[in-house]
Amino acid sequence: MEVLRKLELWMDPVVRPGPEAMAVDEWLLENVTAPLLRVYRWDGDWASVGYFGKINEARAAIPHVRWVRRWTGGGVVDHRANWTYSLVVPQAEPLANTRGAESYRWIHAALAKVLGGEGTTVELSEGTAETGAALCFENPVSYDLVGEAGHKIAGAGQRRTRLGLLHQGSAAMACDETTSRQRAENLAKSLSENWRRVDFEIAPQVLKEKTTARYGNERWLEKR
Repeated sequence: MEVLRKLELWMDPVVRPGPEAMAVDEWLLENVTAPLLRVYRWDGDWASVGYFGKINEARAAIPHVRWVRRWTGGGVVDHRANWTYSLVVPQAEPLANTRGAESYRWIHAALAKVLGGEGTTVELSEGTAETGAALCFENPVSYDLVGEAGHKIAGAGQRRTRLGLLHQGSAAMACDETTSRQRAENLAKSLSENWRRVDFEIAPQVLKEKTTARYGNERWLEKR
C-alpha cells in the first residue's frame, strides 16, 4: 500500500551538530509544500532526548555525549552509530491527519520492507515487550521494528502541528554513505511511487535564530 501520493527526498549533505539538525526539521515543517524525506548525519558524538524525557535520566543512561532535546516524543537515542531520517508531511496530506499509531505503523511498515530487502529480518512490534526504559532501543513500543531475537532495530518520535506531521526516526544500523543513499532511495520508493530527489539551501541566519531560540538553548534542554 502506497503511504504517500508523492514524495521528495533530500540527502542533506551537511554534517550538523544536534541543535542545528533539529532546527532544520522545524524549518522544513514550516516551509515544505510536499511530503519530504530527509536523511542526515550528526557532527560529533550526539544523543537526543524526547520532548517529554528527563535529561538527568538520559545523561545517566548514556555518558560522554552531547545532548539535544527533540521537538518530537519518544525515548533517549544514541546517534553515534545509527541511521537517522525525518519525514515531514504537510497538513493537506491524508497521512498528516491519521491517528498517531496508524501513521507510525505505515511509515515503519515501509521501512521494514527496505531493511528486509537488505537482508535484515524485522517485524512490527505488538507492544507486548515494552519495558518502560528511558533508552529508546531498550523499549520496543507498538509498531517499532524488532529483529528475530526481539531486540529493537528502529523507532521514532512524532509531533503534529497545524502545519502537519513531523516524524523523526532512526535505525540502529549505521552504514556508509553509499548504503545510506541506497537505503534512503529505497525508503522513498516504499513510501511513494511518485518520488524525486531535491536539494535545499537554508539561510544560515535562519538556522542560527531557530537554534538559539530552542534547540541550542540550555533552558530548552534542561526543561525536564
